[in-house]
Amino acid sequence: MPLDEYRRRRDFTATPEPGADEPGAGAARRFVIQEHHATSLHWDLRLEHDGALASWALPRGIPPDPRQNRLAVRTEDHPLAYLDFEGEIPKGEYGGGLMEIWDAGTYEVEKFRDREVIVVLHGERVTGRYALFRTDGKNWMIHRMDPPDDPGRELLPEGIAPMLAKPGSLPRNADDWAFEIKWDGVRLVAYVQGGRVELRGRSGLDMTATYPEVRGLGAALGMVECVLDGEVVALDEGGVPRFERLQQRMNVTGDARIARLARTIPVRYHVFDLLFLDGRSAMSLPYRDRRRLLEALELDGPSWGTPASHVGAGAEMLEFTREHELEGVVAKRLDSRYEAGRRSDAWVKIKHAQRVTLEIGGFTLGRDGRTGHIGAVVLGERLADGTLRCAGKAGSGLTSATIDQLEASLVRRPTSPFGSGSVPTGTTFVEPTHRAVIEFTEWTAAGTLRHPIFKALVQGGED
Repeated sequence: MPLDEYRRRRDFTATPEPGADEPGAGAARRFVIQEHHATSLHWDLRLEHDGALASWALPRGIPPDPRQNRLAVRTEDHPLAYLDFEGEIPKGEYGGGLMEIWDAGTYEVEKFRDREVIVVLHGERVTGRYALFRTDGKNWMIHRMDPPDDPGRELLPEGIAPMLAKPGSLPRNADDWAFEIKWDGVRLVAYVQGGRVELRGRSGLDMTATYPEVRGLGAALGMVECVLDGEVVALDEGGVPRFERLQQRMNVTGDARIARLARTIPVRYHVFDLLFLDGRSAMSLPYRDRRRLLEALELDGPSWGTPASHVGAGAEMLEFTREHELEGVVAKRLDSRYEAGRRSDAWVKIKHAQRVTLEIGGFTLGRDGRTGHIGAVVLGERLADGTLRCAGKAGSGLTSATIDQLEASLVRRPTSPFGSGSVPTGTTFVEPTHRAVIEFTEWTAAGTLRHPIFKALVQGGED
């Protein structure tokens, strides 16, 4: 009998699903598509046929475009009462998880054979002619035979390089700009399709496995197809992003190790731009419209969300980020389009910087144009006990004139002047008679400078 397999798989004393005592024989040809949050999200297509519901599980949903065939797994027939079923199937039961009706309606049959089914669906969300054809065992494919409902529909793009911001100061005409917090994390572009998400870094590297907690974003968006731009961050106990914490999650391999770190150092994906939505690129739209579409997605999950954006409030946000020890703000011109892969002056990053004067206790040699010459100075902080603690090195900001001056005046020594701290490999030690003014973003937990930039040389007893 058609429903024997359905009965065999279920304990009707434990599950709220309808029983199968009376198959019934409805006159109309009805269908339902249910969104099923089981072990993995999928959609169940059920067609009324011979007094039961012929059923297929669709791991990536209904294809909206004839250029995309998708897997359809033939499952057991279901009773007609399943046309109206929604509810929570208890965990541990077959198909355990939330099931909701995603679409329903009627359909016309063109062909209904053991290996091929062709139907025309008339639903609220899905309309059109579809073919289901068997490939191997229970595996079938579903193919849309009609053109897309939207004749201008595009396929989900690949390999979008993120737009970058130029360093600068707060714009004068603040009302023409939106201001966001600058997050101290790793930039990721998310490609979402059929309830699945793929995360790509700036270089195009697939980083989905590195941050498994963000995968739930795909299930949250369901059948929505989109490309999102954002940044993954790791927060400290006070809710402040700390790049040092995030570094412990980067470049980690092995599912068990990644899962363990996801529990101890969880990350959050801050989504701040929308590049593509349901068959249409959004990159040519002005920022204000992209932001409106992004906010309409209502992204707010345990490991993802859309941070606030404030028009005209640059000075206030900059002060807020200073008070809360955040990196700074990013200003985005309201009428600007998304310039993939470019560092554009339509986005301006304003970072908080600190300055400190440290002693030069060594140097490392440079590369390329600096081969054989000083590439970076190794810096030390003079402690209260008079010893010198190594604070890292700085190469950015060194000019040819400064390098020439240092090479002519630094006095080498055979032993290290540093009493503590981690000294860079390959350091040539010098007498700490020169001091340098260094601009940086923060001190790391190890006591080294983050993002150091050499600003000026201070010799002898000069202030």
